[in-house]
Amino acid sequence: MSFTQDHYASLSSSVPGLVLPEKRVVEVRNLSVYFEQQGLRVDAVRNLTFSVDRGETLAIVGESGSGKSVTSLALMRLVEHAGGVIHQGDMFFRRRDGHVLDLRGARQRVMRRLRGADLAMIFQEPMTSLNPVFPVGEQIAESIRLHQGMNRQAARAETLRMLDLVRIPEARNVLDRYPHQLSGGMRQRVMIAMALSCKPSLLIADEPTTALDVTIQAQILQLIRVLQREMDMAVIFITHDMGVVAEVAERVLVMHRGESVEAGSVGQIFTASQHRYTQGLLAAVPALGSMRGQPFPAKFPLLNQDMLPIVDSAPQDTVPAQAGPILQVSNLVTRFPIRSGLLNRVTRQVHAVENVSFDLWPGETLSLVGESGCGKSTTGRALLQLVESQKGNIIFNGQRIHQLKGSALQRLRRDIQLIFQDPYASLDPRLTVGFSIMEPLLVHNICRRQEAEKRVEWLLSRVGLEPEHARRYPHEFSGGQRQRVCIARALALNPKVVIADEAVSALDVSIQAQIINLMLELQREFGIAFLFISHDMAVVERISHRVAVMYMGQIVEIGPRQDVFERPRHPYTRKLMSAVPIADPSRRQREQVLLVDEIPSPIRVIGDEPTTAPLVQVGERHFVAHHPIAGAY
Repeated sequence: MSFTQDHYASLSSSVPGLVLPEKRVVEVRNLSVYFEQQGLRVDAVRNLTFSVDRGETLAIVGESGSGKSVTSLALMRLVEHAGGVIHQGDMFFRRRDGHVLDLRGARQRVMRRLRGADLAMIFQEPMTSLNPVFPVGEQIAESIRLHQGMNRQAARAETLRMLDLVRIPEARNVLDRYPHQLSGGMRQRVMIAMALSCKPSLLIADEPTTALDVTIQAQILQLIRVLQREMDMAVIFITHDMGVVAEVAERVLVMHRGESVEAGSVGQIFTASQHRYTQGLLAAVPALGSMRGQPFPAKFPLLNQDMLPIVDSAPQDTVPAQAGPILQVSNLVTRFPIRSGLLNRVTRQVHAVENVSFDLWPGETLSLVGESGCGKSTTGRALLQLVESQKGNIIFNGQRIHQLKGSALQRLRRDIQLIFQDPYASLDPRLTVGFSIMEPLLVHNICRRQEAEKRVEWLLSRVGLEPEHARRYPHEFSGGQRQRVCIARALALNPKVVIADEAVSALDVSIQAQIINLMLELQREFGIAFLFISHDMAVVERISHRVAVMYMGQIVEIGPRQDVFERPRHPYTRKLMSAVPIADPSRRQREQVLLVDEIPSPIRVIGDEPTTAPLVQVGERHFVAHHPIAGAY
């Protein structure tokens, strides 16, 4: 069936007395959405009203569960597929040809024609949005053929143009690659190219940068702004990051528990917000530079039930004065083989970690920072021999551990524990959280079951949960609560070192602050040393005693946190700092130093050894790699 202008006009005329302002693209009035499961009704969105004009960006902000994403799914009419019911309200949408549609009353066959053409969406996780069995070029071309009626050759040419438009280097070579062969930033740019390929009237971006590194995030935000101006497109940007809001939005809608609690211009929201929840969201934002002049870590100010800040941010020096390092790593090298050819020989290697050296003291937090693929997570896993290293020495508590096997390695893992990024993936969904916490105690024969149950209750109380939570399963907790369970499990064996691998990256800012404060409390109480792996520079600034910056598998700068953040010496460190979004819309036009290209590939042919730059001392315990990055040093 062909959808003619007359057909859309007839849909428009079915709304009696409808008059939209000339530039209005979307108008939502009194929208309410609920979900029903096992006889229980949950109101996800209640009486929501907003509008977006052509060329304008509306940011919808709020914590997880506030109804932001449900609102976007309702606009796309995808919420019904997830079990939701739109039981009240109106949603009007103006197509690029000027015709106005009643989205709530539109049939699904009309919506299928609309989605991807006039109404496009970028999802949070591109890997789950792209089909893993088709090249990315074919997936973009399919959308172009479907909505624009082009033949295969013309669609491929338009796909190449779109990949160039979203600044993908060597776009012609990317056409035939599969999603898993691209980095996170490249995949997200492919999603943007697909969403914009049919020149939509409205782009909905649902947390498109949450899991991305700061430099890639800055590029994506900048790219969306540029393309919006070129296409005169309306944008709804859904996020919980107020720094991102300050970078992209003209107007802001704040949601809490399914309702709009405040709306206004970005300047009004940031400088004269009226609602306590909005004020609380802004107060919880980790601001880069907030620790200036302070050498030691300090807690985030938390919010009470009235959304007012509770100031408890006294700095803490938890490193004993005369103690020696508990962990010493020297010249660590970790490479992964790539096999190819008829005989399946190793022809290339991924140089993940190259000659990395650092020390970690009891009670200290050393943060490893850098973009995806820089080797920071591999470094953490190599310490526990979860990945095999080819060279280097690791000394823990005076004992060389690099070649430990069997029971000796198991004893080591009692003292070095790991907290993963995704708590849901690292907890067995078939086990209660109480048993998940208890299991290490039983495996290592620390105590009998009855004593272990008492320790589980104590651990849960220490991480801010109730003893009765031990009988619940992982899916019954929020993301922040699940991460608390993972911290309790890591602490069960009284470890001396905890490796936190992106432990708070996917959490809302208020939950993030609670988890960081909990880690600082436990460090003060038990003298735990943390190796904190992250790409969030504002969080790193708050929690760290020292910081090591990694690039292409090498440490390019390491030193006291105050020196690295206030006086960064390496150009790559300065670029990381420059890319952090600042929660201040008045500074939106500041000059940014951005990495415009992808990080070079760490894959090398056999025999092509990388050059390791020597670290030169530039201050007390402050070392910088002596080599050029991007032609400057």
